[in-house]
Amino acid sequence: MAVPKKKTSKSKKGMRRSHHALRAPNFSPCPDCGEMRLPHRACPACGRYRGRQVVQVEAEDEV
Repeated sequence: MAVPKKKTSKSKKGMRRSHHALRAPNFSPCPDCGEMRLPHRACPACGRYRGRQVVQVEAEDEV
């Protein structure tokens, strides 16, 4: 069974994990309603994608 000969340094460990960081989602405004949405996805507020209705969205009850 393979066993490391030397301890991995904090620097080497950090370099290996340099690609593990989380990035903030890239929101963009919906061209139809102006709500912020993720790119290449239907708008959760109006249900439109690329100018056509693809998802039926129920109206929210305002209190």
